[in-house]
Amino acid sequence: MTLQGSLSHEAYCARILDETTKFRAILRDADLSATVPTCPDWTLADLARHLGGAHRWVGTLVATRAATDIDEADIPEGDGPGTDDAAALDAWLADGAEQAVAALREAGPDAGVWTWAPVRRAGFWARRMTHETVIHRADAARTAGAAFDVPPEVAADCLEEWLQLCALPLATEHRAEAAAQLFGPGRSLHLHATDTPPELNAEWLLDLTGDRLAHRRTHEKATVAVRGPLTDLLTVIYRRQPADSGRVEVLGERVVFDRWLEWASFG
Repeated sequence: MTLQGSLSHEAYCARILDETTKFRAILRDADLSATVPTCPDWTLADLARHLGGAHRWVGTLVATRAATDIDEADIPEGDGPGTDDAAALDAWLADGAEQAVAALREAGPDAGVWTWAPVRRAGFWARRMTHETVIHRADAARTAGAAFDVPPEVAADCLEEWLQLCALPLATEHRAEAAAQLFGPGRSLHLHATDTPPELNAEWLLDLTGDRLAHRRTHEKATVAVRGPLTDLLTVIYRRQPADSGRVEVLGERVVFDRWLEWASFG
């Protein structure tokens, strides 16, 4: 498993900064005490602390070329400001993203660093933090009633990365009971973005016939198909909006797709 992305290391670094800026812009006009519908145990302030903490954790891992995980308690300013003051949170978020990107740029994509995945390179974290920030911006936008869209090449890579992560053996091991319900003969899922140019190849065939996920970019018949605009397809697959929102169309054996969503809820 290569976990290979379609953007350059520098493009990921620039995207982390851009996505964080957009995330911060949503928070400035929002009620930070509001509950996040897609993460109901969190307020918007909690979401901000989670994302900012992730940036600082990754920045520390990469800057120190850590060979093992680093405890969150050992991350400088990892918990954020002492209050939910909007200005303080905003400044903390900006600084954390800048520190992470500075470390990633200095390291380059091939520097050795601990990750929880088979690929132990700094480039893994550049891609992962890009999409972590994209998806949590979706959480913030839904909470605040703000618009959410993503450049097509970023959305496609975000969905591709999620499928690559879902194909790792640890994903099936982590959700063994749900995996037993999902995988089996004659089961497949086709994801089809309806608003992208052909060269983006924003279609995926998810082969569920084995004991873990295999997928490829292709237009192919499947047990169930999910069609819609790419941003909506991404947020449905990430469970950031319901499949019954009217933004996507589900065709075929809906139970297979429902089982997929149940199994892939570990993220």
